Amino acid sequence: MIEEKLDSLGIKLPNPPTPAGSYVPAIKTGNLLFISGQIPMEEGKVIFTGKVSNDNLEVAQKSAKMCAINLLAQIKRELGDLDKVTRIVKLSGFVNSMPEFSQHPKVINSASDLFFEIFGEKGKHARVAVGVACLPLDSMTEIDAIVEFSN
Repeated sequence: MIEEKLDSLGIKLPNPPTPAGSYVPAIKTGNLLFISGQIPMEEGKVIFTGKVSNDNLEVAQKSAKMCAINLLAQIKRELGDLDKVTRIVKLSGFVNSMPEFSQHPKVINSASDLFFEIFGEKGKHARVAVGVACLPLDSMTEIDAIVEFSN
């Protein structure tokens, strides 16, 4: 059912990105899946880089959406089936922003909105959206997630 929803939205999940450091992409404990921060990578390359400002807000929103798609790819790799998701519990969104930029929630909304659209009520989640001085590989955004699942 979720796969059909992704198809209807024109979203094809990529191969999940591999870690860029000394960590694992996801950890299961009980019925929770903790997914490490995902940056806007596609085929091993960061697609959206640089500082976010009021001038490139729309590009930053695309970056956050790509992070969400990579989160979905990690979820599918770990669970085998996106229909096992019972709740998107929490997203933590980080925006590589200029000091004067204060619209971090608008950037991360594109990821949140995608989860709402795909999972409906199960996609509603708690969230953090903050600005940071820099992110790995100069990516515009990074998002991690906590997901509840059924066996």
